[in-house]
Amino acid sequence: MASNQILRELQWAQQAIKSEGLNLHSISFYLSQPTSGCYQETDNSISVNISKENLPFFSHLLTTLAAPSSPNSSLRNLEFHRVEWDSQQVRNLGTLLGHNQNVQQVVFRRNRFNGKSLSDLSNILKGNKVIKEVMLSKSGIGSVGAELIASALMVNDSLEELQIWEDSIGSRGAEELSKMIEVNSTLKLLTIFDSNAITATPLISAVVARNRRMEVHVWSGENGEKSSKVVEFVPENSTLRIYKLNLSGTCRVTCSLGMNFTVKSLDMTGVKLKSRCAKEFRLVLEQNQTLKEVNLSRTCLKDKGIVYIAAGLFKNRSLQTLHLSGNWFSGMGVEHLLCPLSRFSALQRQANTTLACITFGGEKTRIGRDGLAAIVQFLKTNETVRQLGIHDDESLRADDFVKIFKSLEKNASLKCLSLQGCKRVEGEILLQTIMETLQINPWIEDIDLSRTPLHNSEKTRLIYQRLGQNEKTEPDMDSVKDMPLTEPKSCRVFFCGQECAGKTALCHSIAQNFSASALPYLDQVRTIVNPVEQAVRSVGMKIKTFKDEDTRISIWNLAGQHEFLSLHDLMFPGHGSASFFIIISSLFRKPSNKEPKSSTEIEEDLQYWLRFIVSNSKRAIQQCMLPSVAVVLTHSDKINQPSQNLHHTVDSIQRLRDKFQGFVDFYPTVFTVDARSSASVSKLTHHIRKTSKTILQRVPRVYQLCNDLIQILSDWRSENYNKPAMKWKEFGELCQTKVPPLRIRSRHDNKEKVEMKRRAIATCLHHMGEVIYFDELGFLIIDCEWFCGEALGQLIKLNVRKQHSSEKNGFVSRKELEKILRGSLQSPIPGMGSKVFENLDASDLVRMMLKLELCYEEDPSDPNSLLLIPSILEEGRGKPQRWQLSMPDCVYAGRHLECDDSSHMFLTPGFFPRLQVQLHNRIKALKDQHGATYSLEKYLISISINGIYIRIELGGQLGYYIDVLACSTKNLTETLRVIHQLVIPAIQSVCHGIPLTENVLRPECVRKLTPPRYRKTQFASLQQLKEALLSLPAESMYDYQHTWSPVLDSGKPILQDGFDFARDLLSDDDFREVLHRRYHDLYNLAQELQVPPENNPEGQSIALRDEAARVEPTFGGIAKGVEEVLQRLKIIEQEIRDLKQEIQGLRYYEHRLLLELHHKVNHLATFNVQVEERKVPNMIYFVRTENYTRRLVTTMLSGMNALRLHLLCEFRGQMHVVEDQMGCEIMQVDNAAVKSLAPYMKKFMTLVTLALKIGAHLAAGMGQMIPDLSKEVAHLAGSSVLCGAAGASAAGVLGAAAMGRRNRSMEGSRDIQQDLRAAQQWVVDFLRERKCSSGKDIAEKFGLWRVRYRDNGQIAWICRRHIYARSAEIIEVPI
Repeated sequence: MASNQILRELQWAQQAIKSEGLNLHSISFYLSQPTSGCYQETDNSISVNISKENLPFFSHLLTTLAAPSSPNSSLRNLEFHRVEWDSQQVRNLGTLLGHNQNVQQVVFRRNRFNGKSLSDLSNILKGNKVIKEVMLSKSGIGSVGAELIASALMVNDSLEELQIWEDSIGSRGAEELSKMIEVNSTLKLLTIFDSNAITATPLISAVVARNRRMEVHVWSGENGEKSSKVVEFVPENSTLRIYKLNLSGTCRVTCSLGMNFTVKSLDMTGVKLKSRCAKEFRLVLEQNQTLKEVNLSRTCLKDKGIVYIAAGLFKNRSLQTLHLSGNWFSGMGVEHLLCPLSRFSALQRQANTTLACITFGGEKTRIGRDGLAAIVQFLKTNETVRQLGIHDDESLRADDFVKIFKSLEKNASLKCLSLQGCKRVEGEILLQTIMETLQINPWIEDIDLSRTPLHNSEKTRLIYQRLGQNEKTEPDMDSVKDMPLTEPKSCRVFFCGQECAGKTALCHSIAQNFSASALPYLDQVRTIVNPVEQAVRSVGMKIKTFKDEDTRISIWNLAGQHEFLSLHDLMFPGHGSASFFIIISSLFRKPSNKEPKSSTEIEEDLQYWLRFIVSNSKRAIQQCMLPSVAVVLTHSDKINQPSQNLHHTVDSIQRLRDKFQGFVDFYPTVFTVDARSSASVSKLTHHIRKTSKTILQRVPRVYQLCNDLIQILSDWRSENYNKPAMKWKEFGELCQTKVPPLRIRSRHDNKEKVEMKRRAIATCLHHMGEVIYFDELGFLIIDCEWFCGEALGQLIKLNVRKQHSSEKNGFVSRKELEKILRGSLQSPIPGMGSKVFENLDASDLVRMMLKLELCYEEDPSDPNSLLLIPSILEEGRGKPQRWQLSMPDCVYAGRHLECDDSSHMFLTPGFFPRLQVQLHNRIKALKDQHGATYSLEKYLISISINGIYIRIELGGQLGYYIDVLACSTKNLTETLRVIHQLVIPAIQSVCHGIPLTENVLRPECVRKLTPPRYRKTQFASLQQLKEALLSLPAESMYDYQHTWSPVLDSGKPILQDGFDFARDLLSDDDFREVLHRRYHDLYNLAQELQVPPENNPEGQSIALRDEAARVEPTFGGIAKGVEEVLQRLKIIEQEIRDLKQEIQGLRYYEHRLLLELHHKVNHLATFNVQVEERKVPNMIYFVRTENYTRRLVTTMLSGMNALRLHLLCEFRGQMHVVEDQMGCEIMQVDNAAVKSLAPYMKKFMTLVTLALKIGAHLAAGMGQMIPDLSKEVAHLAGSSVLCGAAGASAAGVLGAAAMGRRNRSMEGSRDIQQDLRAAQQWVVDFLRERKCSSGKDIAEKFGLWRVRYRDNGQIAWICRRHIYARSAEIIEVPI
């Protein structure tokens, strides 16, 4: 019965496999079972048990499944338990897998394969494109099976997971699988559980070396031990963990990491390493670019291994975290480990800047004294590490940890410090040190003291409380303007004088007087100058500082050598700093000091320095008071008795005092001293003391912190071996530790605002002369004497030309200049040469030279730009000079720019080098556009732009002028336009505060390139030339000639006398400026009369001959007529581009008006009309309406119609048109009206109109030449025709035109009186006919009332406004 039941179940399984009713996904076969049977585990899976007696059924079932007609297309998983495969069964399995394209997982558990069946299985895997996962568990495939599977997977590109559990594939099988890994790129998961851990080495090495993103897990269980993981690699988080490998395996895996880019985290905790492996790991660190984290804790590394790892860190640029806790190295290992993370000089760069976290320590790590020193140096200088851990240390003492926390005061990068488990972290001193450090350093976010005695005694609460406060934002800090101010306590005294004047000896003698330890009798002892100092005079700027009670006085001995003069501009005090000047001059000539100087020589010497002081004080941004100056004459001991020459010298100094009054504060006493005698200079010392205190009281106050920082900086220098320069970072650290108001109090504080305050303090110290600070360069010079004497002295004496044969035109590359600097300032002999590079790098020096304008970048936007060094330019004077062009039609022009006050100021020595670079940068921008070229000499700039050749020369013994010479194929206007738009703006931009006047050079001097010494009188002021043109009538403008005086040299003629037309000296732009000034006068007239500009409504230009007949009938209208004249002149300006034609048009207009005026003005001089009782007004005018506009009628013709008669308000001095006056209409003008009115209209109204026009625009140019004849004009009808300034101008013109015609004027006055009487009678008759003869009628039609002046009784007809405004001056007398 049982056998039948088993048979039925197996048949049911066979039918179920064939059936379409069951949608099978999974089938499991269990062979060698006690009994056979079939079970349906889920809706989609069945389990088939087959006993040994029924094994044939397994083959039948495989055959059924493999049949092509099998309906189970949904089958996904096949699982085989305890199957002993023969070759036929494997082939059936292959047929099954070949027909069913959905089977993805095949699992073999405790199966047995013979060699043939394994080979067949391998062939199946080679051809199958569907299976994704194969698992072999305890199937005894061995190394042979592993080799066959590996060979299959070299071809298969669909399998994604391979798992081999508890099969000993051995090292041979692992090697074969590693070869497969090198080829196969589709396998995503490899899991191996082997009896031997050595299996992992080739597998993981292949995965890492070939950068496979394959998840790998290798387990082992040797000799029946509990299974443990050997290695794992998870590509999702790029983590490789090695749990246990032998030494050779570890080295192999390590080597495979060299060019890997899939592993970012390596954890080898607990794997025993030796120096051999560490040596390989060094190469990995040097080559690998992706490894971010490495954990080598408890790897038994000793000093040698750590040295290898440290060597790798020097070149590594990717590693961020390194854990080395629990190793066996000593202080030497710590020293090497931290070396790439530390700096040992200010100029050294930190080798490794990527590592951000490092931990070490342990019970067997002996840090010791060497290790402690390395840790302290690391914490003081490192700028990148964020986390440091020293764990479980037993070698450091409590005072060692105190040193560690003290070194953290200047560290702004470390965020977390872990000391967990350290045995000696204990004591109140350490606790207090930690609190003080946290008070100074706000950047520390966490301190881990767990398992330390300090933590165990619960004393860390205050530490964590302070750390919490560092997280909070402090209240907003005070702004810069709120920092307290105080009187400065530091004053500078500048010793100015030529070389060999005795400045150094004088400084030594003053030092004797300032010294409190000097004995009284020493005042009588002369300072003996060292014989070496006598042989080699002091070169460069020297600074000596003295204390006088609470005042700090520093004497700046300015170098007198010629090559140092260009540096004096850089040292000049500005911004209201406390300073004054002592000008020192020797009474004897250098170098022997035996031959007396003349008074003229001394005067020239003093004058140079006075002009230098005045010129630079003009350039200073802020000067609160005049520069204080005193004069000292040295070598007075060589004068036995007063001489005539000494009296002359005193007189010349008095002249200089008078000359420079208002420019400097000249001390009245001249000191005559023996510079070597301290007794001789006692009065001068007293003067320096008193003047310093006085000036300190007068200058602006400084930040109080500046006075505090002066001492702090001095102490810092003492602590740092008299280091003369400090980086800005060091200054920030000093402020953080020593200056609480400049301290960043919280890591969330406004760091930018604190930095702004620090920069403000550094800038203030710079202006005080205590430091030299360049914000852009990032360092401070705190030893000004070293900087000015050694650093700058070496730079300006640099002989680049000798060392740089390829240098051309003053340009060298940045790298070449750095090389030259190193070669010049470094000596191959130890202890010799300059010490500049002990404090500054060559690149710092180059940037400093750029800042000080000792060199300049050709292209500031290009970091590799060539550098211009003006000091290496060749001297071109004395060489033959000639123009590159020699064509006969060339145009020659020149401009001479001179200091406006050359007797008090000059262009300082630093001016011309600045100009050379300023112009170079401007020309550089035009190079591509116009093909511009640029070349330099010591005192010459040569430019060519589009056919225009320009030379800019520095002239004068003291450099007080610039000559700009041009030779051009263009016209004069284009040539001068280049000078005015390119050259002159550049010159003005580099001579701040020194005004320059522009003069016109004689063209012949430009053509012949006459030497500068002969050009001193061959220029004329440009402004005076323009004024001369303005004073001329238009007909003389174009032909104006300027004459030149001859130039002789010892009686030999260099230049003959001659002349040039103004048109050959001035450009069209200059001429138009003159004309525009005349046009502008017409505009001013219209504005003064309060008449807005009005264009011609017909849009047509008005002919000059018609202007007088087309003026609106008001005096405001006359001004509008002037406006029409102006419009005409504007048309001339716009349409006639040729300057000569424009001047001709203006000349024609002036001639026409003047000719007409000369004919008429003689009728006006003595005009006086007396009409008895003045029954009607007598100031009439006529208006004609045309095209909706009103025109003043100045000529009466018979037959004219549509006219209206109007009357003017006759109030004296203010005659005007009455607003809204109705007037009376004249239907038609008859012969009688013409006979009565024509003379009046022609001689009076036209005259007034023309006089107004020509007077308005001639007055500006000729007003001072015209006598005031306004009284004659004022007689016109008892009232002034013109009013205001315009009237005065017209009156002046009328008088000028009448001067030669007084006799005719007397006759003309009688003629015009008769004409006016006739016109008056016509008006009386006309108004009577219009029934407008009474006062009431006239008031209605004309708005005029009859009044009498109280003072002279004369009658006038005036408007209502004047009746009210002038009621005190008039009496109404109605008719």
